[in-house]
This record gives sequence, C-alpha cells and structure tokens, in this order.
Amino acid sequence: MAANIILLSISLFMILLQLLLLPIPCHSTDPDPLQDFCIADLLGTFSVNGFPCKPASNVTSDDFVYSGLVNVGNTSNYLGSYLNLANVFAFPGLNTLGVSMTRIDIAVGGVTNPHWHPRATECGVLIQGTVLLGIITSGNVVYSRNVSVGEMYVVPRGLVHFHLNVGNEPALAFSAANSQLPGTVNVAQNMFGSTPSVPDQVLAKAFQVDQSVVDQIKSKFAS
Repeated sequence: MAANIILLSISLFMILLQLLLLPIPCHSTDPDPLQDFCIADLLGTFSVNGFPCKPASNVTSDDFVYSGLVNVGNTSNYLGSYLNLANVFAFPGLNTLGVSMTRIDIAVGGVTNPHWHPRATECGVLIQGTVLLGIITSGNVVYSRNVSVGEMYVVPRGLVHFHLNVGNEPALAFSAANSQLPGTVNVAQNMFGSTPSVPDQVLAKAFQVDQSVVDQIKSKFAS
C-alpha cells in the first residue's frame, strides 16, 4: 500500500514537472513576429495575429514609411481634439510588429474623450503646448499632472485617461503603443452611443439620474 502511494506521488510530481517545463507562450502584448516583416494585405482575412502578408515580391520601400501623421488634425468638434490613429489599418507596414502611433491635436480648452486601450500601454511625448494628463485607476484614484513640452508620459494598459489643453496655444503630442491595433474605447460613446443601446434603466441607476437625463445624453450620440 505504501509503495503504491509513493509511486502515485512520484507520478503526480512528474506530471507537474512536465507541465511547468512546457514552453507555454505568455504574452502581455502582441506576439513576436516569425519573419523579417509582414506588410499587411488589407484585402485578406484578418486573423488573431494580424493580416496575411503581402507577397514579398510586391513589397517596396514605401511600405515602410507612413506620412499620415504630418497633417494637423481638425479640432473643430465638440471636444476640441483630434486623434489621428496610425495603426495597422492606416499603416500596413506595422502588421505583426506590435507597435503603433497616434498624433494628438488639442485646441485651446479642448480635451480628448476619456478612453482606454484594451490591448496596449500608451507612451507619449508632448511636442507643443501644455496638457493636463489624467489617469484613473481601477480603484477610482485620479492621477493628474501638467505635462510640458519635451516631457514623456505613460498610461498603463487598460486605464481610463484623458488629455486637457490647459495652455494658451494648440497642443500637439505623439504617442506610441505596444500593439499594432491597441483599440480605443471611448467611455461616453461606449455607454450612451452603443448599438444596440444599453438599457435606459441600467444607465439611470448606474449614473443615479432621471430617465430624462439619460434620453438627453443619448440624443447627443445618436448617429
């Protein structure tokens, strides 16, 4: 009996050891590429790991350069800001590389929609103006600080954040993300402009407001 228990214990130990030694991939960001490059074929079927590769014979030097961040964003909207996303959809050369960038233009007094990125950490640098950066933790703590020209900032993955132009000139920042497609979830749009819509009873109770207030806010996001 004792021998059987010992053999069983040894067997269980060996199984556990084998499981620990298995090369199980663990990625907090996009998976590493398995080739030099993979320029996205945007007409192909999107998969978990990105788009299929454009044939190498059709790749040119232009596939490695993107000019879309040169132009000033149009900030004549209710937020007074514009985010120019340079992800894999805009710049196919980013496919499988796990990086992307965003140009952030903010008019005087403008703000970026409070939002979060489900698949990436954001790291940026302010080029012009003065911006109040706000980061909200899962414990509902707000960390905010004025960011000056040349200063770098970081927003941990999954945390709600915003940029408010507190200066007297247009602000400009460039941010990078460790994903080719970080995703952007705008909190207000997500709650009040989703399709199909979030039930009014849920919104009224969650925000502790009357139905009329919910209707008013929803009307602002009606397409």
